Amino acid sequence: MTAIAANGLPAPAAGALLARARRENFPVALALLSRAQRAHLMALYGFARLTDDVGDEAEGDRLALLGELSADLDRLFAGREPLHPVLQRLAPTVRALRLPEQPFRRLIEANRRDQRVFRYATWAELRDYCALSANPVGRLVLHVFGAATLDRFAASDAVCTALQLVEHCQDVAEDLARGRLYLPAEDLARFGCDESDLRAPSASPAVRALLRFEVERVRALLDLGAPLVRRLRGRARLAIAGFIAGGRAAADAIERAGFDVLAGAPRPGRRDRLRAFVAALR
Repeated sequence: MTAIAANGLPAPAAGALLARARRENFPVALALLSRAQRAHLMALYGFARLTDDVGDEAEGDRLALLGELSADLDRLFAGREPLHPVLQRLAPTVRALRLPEQPFRRLIEANRRDQRVFRYATWAELRDYCALSANPVGRLVLHVFGAATLDRFAASDAVCTALQLVEHCQDVAEDLARGRLYLPAEDLARFGCDESDLRAPSASPAVRALLRFEVERVRALLDLGAPLVRRLRGRARLAIAGFIAGGRAAADAIERAGFDVLAGAPRPGRRDRLRAFVAALR
């Protein structure tokens, strides 16, 4: 069970975070990294997970809680000790790698937006949201490997947007239960769908066609970012290949389910991820 920190924010245990990372589209290459790199990546994942949990699941005034999280981030970047255990674990990573503040701020802003915006009219609007909710994570990962450059950021952004979109596809029913829908309204209209179709126990032919379209978009974005693997060496290459593999395996799982994400969120197995990882390295 998630604990509660003194400031009212949830405080997930390190073990729970690691278990959750393994279930999500996180690098299958994690075990191949150095101990320090794994620690840095898990510290970053912990912050991203905490921020999402506050925005999605916390009881009470979520905007106020996100404000408390932002204030704790102020403490960290001012050189003071944060109050929250997740930020306390993050602090050595921020200092050792001299990480920029903006990506963390953008993750918090994405969750603030989730409290105000519940539907996206166009792909352009959703892509702008992904620039807050997903792309900062990829940029921080590049900092972990000393590979943070503008040209690599562009490729990383494509991969991270793809990972965010494939999660939206997997979690349509779960998101609707929270009152949110991330699939663009223009896409629903294109395939003759409305929200009532997405609340059904299984997907209609129109919904399956919609999800096929979204999965093709995911794959196109992953292809756009895939050259990043060739631009990197060593463990950085393994980590980015792991991210791409996670996205491709998730897209394949949706296709194997016949693009029916309403009967249950399709998830890839460990072997599926491993095959996708080998393919990404090639």
